[in-house]
Amino acid sequence: MNDADAAAVRPAAAPSVPPPGRPERVRGTHPHAGPFESASDGEAAAGRRLPERFSVRDQVLRALRSALVSGELRPGDVYSAPLLAERYGVSATPVREAMQLLAREGAVAAMPNRGFRVAERSARDLAELAEVRALIEVPIVLGLARTIAPERWEALRPLAAATVAAAARGDRAAYAESDRLFHRAMLELSGNLQLVAVADELHRRSQWPVAGPSRTVSRPAELLADATEHSVLLEALVAGDVVTVESLVREHFSGSAWG
Repeated sequence: MNDADAAAVRPAAAPSVPPPGRPERVRGTHPHAGPFESASDGEAAAGRRLPERFSVRDQVLRALRSALVSGELRPGDVYSAPLLAERYGVSATPVREAMQLLAREGAVAAMPNRGFRVAERSARDLAELAEVRALIEVPIVLGLARTIAPERWEALRPLAAATVAAAARGDRAAYAESDRLFHRAMLELSGNLQLVAVADELHRRSQWPVAGPSRTVSRPAELLADATEHSVLLEALVAGDVVTVESLVREHFSGSAWG
């Protein structure tokens, strides 16, 4: 691990990195101001190196997740760790580590001596994921709607508001993350951590774009309409309106894009 990987970063903020783009656009580019700034040698104390390296890797991982969701990393394209590392202003090691984690999730596939190929998803893949998520989430949310006190649902309002704010900006990656956090917070009220972990992984998979000519990116108006459904659902949960909650969650998984 070199000093660049061990650099202290601003942990309170998400990384602001340039979009990686297609591989040919990355080659030969140099960041004007790398998102992972180097610290002085004195700050890279031996006792801190391991967590600091993980911090860099985790920030690269978040940046790559955003690039996947937004379509900046295109389905079917191959990206090498050294070229992405140059773009992000770090060494190749944290990029490889982040890509290996994404490979375990099925987001990319390792290509020996080439890099990582972004998975190509079909509309059928996403429909199947929605079906599995519905089997898990719909009965859990309906059960919670009958038992959770209104004030506990009220605590989710900032998360619902975050999805609306991201949608209003047309920020697909930020919307996807705030949407995931909203769903996760709902399911966490069940107290079943295993269920939350499984549902969270399925949710991530459902956010990857579809490959091919049919691939579309949601427009700001579409995102905003989808985000508004979070607030409508939350109002029904606070009111204890189980009938409306059931209608919303079933419609959501049958074709809505908001989750």
